[in-house]
Amino acid sequence: MTVPLLEMRNIETYYGPIMAIRGVSLVVNEGEIVTVLGANGAGKTTLLKTASGALDASKGQVFLDGKEIQNRDPDWVARQGLAHVPEGREVFPFLNVAENLAMGAYNRSDKQAIAADVETVYGYFPVLRDLRGKMAAYLSGGQQQMLAIGRGYMAKPRLLLMDEPSLGLSPALVEEIFEIITRLNREQGLTILLVEQNANVALRVSQRGYVMEVGGMVMDGASDDLLASEDIKEFYLGKKEEGIRGQRRWKKRKTWR
Repeated sequence: MTVPLLEMRNIETYYGPIMAIRGVSLVVNEGEIVTVLGANGAGKTTLLKTASGALDASKGQVFLDGKEIQNRDPDWVARQGLAHVPEGREVFPFLNVAENLAMGAYNRSDKQAIAADVETVYGYFPVLRDLRGKMAAYLSGGQQQMLAIGRGYMAKPRLLLMDEPSLGLSPALVEEIFEIITRLNREQGLTILLVEQNANVALRVSQRGYVMEVGGMVMDGASDDLLASEDIKEFYLGKKEEGIRGQRRWKKRKTWR
């Protein structure tokens, strides 16, 4: 039996007394792009923070390649092969592009391989080579997103968590970013867990998807099936009554067949 690269089982995570996610489970197999969809406040960011160790789970288990990693220090989790590209990019604003990429490789000591990986990043994002001496604070939103992805790649993770990479970007830049995400998966063998509100683009690049609402999972299945479904189109319009009805309906059939 193949062990998933990432498995989360019945996770509950709180912000103080407020439960942010409840009973959440998901699986990411090696080599996949898996997306998690949902509106603002659904719990998607909390899910990624719990996986990466930025937040502690109150209940449940998180496994990376069969090893329990929940409630461990984020630096320890990163050393196990999991990197997190957070929502809002969060580049180091007063470091230049090259320095930001170097920060992504802080856990590494293989200087020749690091230099080769910098060139790989510049190959995927040529504009970053031209801007390598520029402080990240002065990059455009799209350039900062490219830098954040490149910095995540520099850790050489087995699994890359990406939180809302389309946030605040023009449609043309969204297409460019997601094309590169697809290439990183296909050409570099990078496994990706992707959180997104843009259901159309996320389902087009992923193999499987999950849908969250009010802290719980309400749908999952093959991305092609989700993309073609009228249910997800209605669910994703954000109409509250339809969403609640959908949640009740899909609790009975959480996995697409």
